[in-house]
Amino acid sequence: MPILTVRHVTVYHYKQPVSFGEHRMMLRPREGHDQRLIETRLDITPRPTEIRWIHDVFGNSVAAARFKGRARELRFESTVQLDHQPLNVLEYELEGYARTYPFSYGTEEIPDLARSVERHYPDPDRAVDRWARQFLRDKGPTDTLDLLARMTCAAKRSLTYIPRHERGIQEPAKTLKLGSGTCRDYAVLMIEAARSLGFAARFVSGYLYSPGRDGGHVGGGSTHAWVRIYLPGAGWVEFDPTNGIVGSRDLIRVAIARDPSQAVPLHGTWMGFPSDNLGMTVDVSVTSTDKGDGSGSRPFPQPGTRPDTSRPLS
Repeated sequence: MPILTVRHVTVYHYKQPVSFGEHRMMLRPREGHDQRLIETRLDITPRPTEIRWIHDVFGNSVAAARFKGRARELRFESTVQLDHQPLNVLEYELEGYARTYPFSYGTEEIPDLARSVERHYPDPDRAVDRWARQFLRDKGPTDTLDLLARMTCAAKRSLTYIPRHERGIQEPAKTLKLGSGTCRDYAVLMIEAARSLGFAARFVSGYLYSPGRDGGHVGGGSTHAWVRIYLPGAGWVEFDPTNGIVGSRDLIRVAIARDPSQAVPLHGTWMGFPSDNLGMTVDVSVTSTDKGDGSGSRPFPQPGTRPDTSRPLS
């Protein structure tokens, strides 16, 4: 399995020196049996007067930095090295009762899953409902993993990926109407579709590794977004509707939340004239060194410039 290195640089530019309020960062990947942190480094310029680490309500690592003085540039550079050991979809073993849909979560699980089953976006014409139900078999039960895998691949196949730099999430019904969106729009559509069928689903923000020199996945050059769905016996299973990935292969998990607004990679405040803001740049690269094969690094597609000052999501 590869050792991955993630380098994430965000730079805010200003016309003249401005002062800065508190900035919060969700840049540190979550450790687990499928990814283990080897080394992490966070460099901030100008140097903050205080930095503290906290865990939010979902257990995500959040760094909060405070500043004094003024500067024309604010730079954040996060470098992380981790051992990535993705799970193969064939390794997921569901409880017998959950292998086919429909099924019900256990009474001991429902209190903790309820808010993740609850719909979060309007669907007045039931467009999301109809889209989700097309993956059910007409007669008899539907294989649970097959249902979710087909939903994942259908989103990749039927929607057009169009990067959008503006803040916010496109409502799922609008994504279906337009037939296009960003990775976060794909994720929210699948989350709402899964919730319409009674699944507990959550939003994931992180990084995407694309093996090979030409890159095999969509959504590189920035942070990425996908979905987690709770399946009894297997636990939280990851689905990337942007790339048709089932399982954690090539997905580096950083933040998990019930809603995208709770998983913003970097946000903060600054004090100055509105005209002082010259925008920001975000560079993300993910490189790999396969253990023991001496193959060296494989570059991620070239990063670009992002004007959104609060949500560097692709």
